[in-house]
Amino acid sequence: MNTVIRVSAFWDSEAEVWVASSDDLPGLITEASTIELLTEKLKLMIPELCELNQVEACQKDYIDLELTTH
Repeated sequence: MNTVIRVSAFWDSEAEVWVASSDDLPGLITEASTIELLTEKLKLMIPELCELNQVEACQKDYIDLELTTH
């Protein structure tokens, strides 16, 4: 069974970075200069935050990242 973590990202033109956060996972906020780097950071952070927050939904076989950009 899959778990979907929805992440929203926006371009901060002043800082020149993509900023991502998620209501699905407490503590998830990060930034990166490109979408590609942001995605790689999220792939590492999400499993770690799931474990730290003991999110039951993350105890599945697979976690899907749904990234929406603005």
